Amino acid sequence: MAIIKKKVWPEFWENLSTGKKKFELRVNDFDVNEGDTLILEEWNPGTKEYTGRKIEKKVGYVLRFKLDDFGQKKDIEEKGLVVIQME
Repeated sequence: MAIIKKKVWPEFWENLSTGKKKFELRVNDFDVNEGDTLILEEWNPGTKEYTGRKIEKKVGYVLRFKLDDFGQKKDIEEKGLVVIQME
């Protein structure tokens, strides 16, 4: 099981740290698997520095897909995606 460090911008930090936001949407440019640990570090894009706040989360589920896996690439490029968290 891997430990993976990723930057998180301030506008997403609070909801992650309180547990309200229970998902991450990321470009699939790194290897992540169920059981891995994400260390999410708050990053200020204005100063280009870490704020010092970080949180550890265990990965429970990973969904990988490409834009045209469901034949909807044109619609996705035009309308974007929405991520829905269910509780």
